[in-house]
Amino acid sequence: MSKKIVVLISGNGSNLQAIIDACEANKINGDVVAVISNKPQVYGLERAQNHDIVHAVVNHRDYDTREAYDAQLANVIDEHCPDLVVLAGFMRILTEAFVERFAGKMLNIHPSLLPKYQGLNTHQRAIDAGDTVHGVSVHFVTAQLDGGPVVLQAKVPVFDNDTSDDLAARVHEQEHRIYPLVVSWFVEGRLSMQSCNDKHEAFLDNSVLGEEGYSPN
Repeated sequence: MSKKIVVLISGNGSNLQAIIDACEANKINGDVVAVISNKPQVYGLERAQNHDIVHAVVNHRDYDTREAYDAQLANVIDEHCPDLVVLAGFMRILTEAFVERFAGKMLNIHPSLLPKYQGLNTHQRAIDAGDTVHGVSVHFVTAQLDGGPVVLQAKVPVFDNDTSDDLAARVHEQEHRIYPLVVSWFVEGRLSMQSCNDKHEAFLDNSVLGEEGYSPN
């Protein structure tokens, strides 16, 4: 049975597009049933419209508190009865109540090799640190910012003369490869998160994943 996916965005939506394309190519046994943005007039909403996907704006500026915003956002998501909520460049720090509401069925993608460089400006931080390897992580969402268990990472080289834009472009290419793959694992029932005493672990094919997520080796 095809699974329902809701995608949250804040901007261009290139990862949204990668997931839509994978669904339409039957690489994901699911459909993006709704796209929700916290900002109006972003290109990701146009991507949804181009594929006849229901889309909406829940503008965070219309709410006095983070709690009020997250409560309304959760209500709008629930209208679509999703099996999976995907954060694709959704630039909001989520409240604990929101995270708990969708615990175990919410994924995020973060442009670093977690646990390194949680938060913003990851590409410049990797350059400033003199790293020779950088990358991207797909992880389950927990109340700890960028701290949920990692499912899959992809690495890219950092070259001597790289700018943050150079590195971002290299990372984006890998994002578009691994995010649809992880979404596919989830909707096929192969991927799950299990929690015990505030410890969260990702499981793929009933095997616990390590700190860096799945590794074919």
